[in-house]
This record gives sequence, structure tokens and C-alpha cells, in this order.
Amino acid sequence: MVIGACQITLHLPGCHSLKEKRQIVKSVVTRVRNQFSVAIAEVEELDRWQITKIGICYVSNDAQHAREVLDHARRYIEETRPDILITHAETEVFHW
Repeated sequence: MVIGACQITLHLPGCHSLKEKRQIVKSVVTRVRNQFSVAIAEVEELDRWQITKIGICYVSNDAQHAREVLDHARRYIEETRPDILITHAETEVFHW
């Protein structure tokens, strides 16, 4: 079994409240989950207005496939949400 995990730091320059941030993050999380069948959640920076970190996880039997799915999810965020900047992304693949 192979587990791919990705942590992405997002900068939301247009946010001016936590309520606005949560709406944007919820939209991104729902769209990515539905598009790629991954586990995804906001994992850090919960109380900051313009910064958040999301974690994405994918289970597969092939390391290359897991990495590709996570890379596609990251690019999907970049392409569909030009109002959000990805400032850092880190991907790891674990063999269980």
C-alpha cells in the first residue's frame, strides 16, 4: 500500500475576515475532494485571515500514481482559483 501526502500553504490576499476565509477554504476543499477522490482538510493556521495550510492524502497501490494525483490536485487549485496563491507545497509518498 502506498500513501501520498501533500501539505500546501495558501495565501488568500483578498480575505478580510475569518468568515470569508472559511468560505473560500471550504469551497476549495469540497471541489478538490469531489474532483480527485482524496482526503483533504485545513490542517494549520486556522485563526489567521490570509494564510492557511491544507493537507491532502491519497491511497494507492502505485507510488507514481499517488504522486500524480496530488500534483494534479495542486495544479487544479492554481488553475481554478487565481485569487489564491500557493506559497509552498510539499509532497511525500510512504510505502506501508
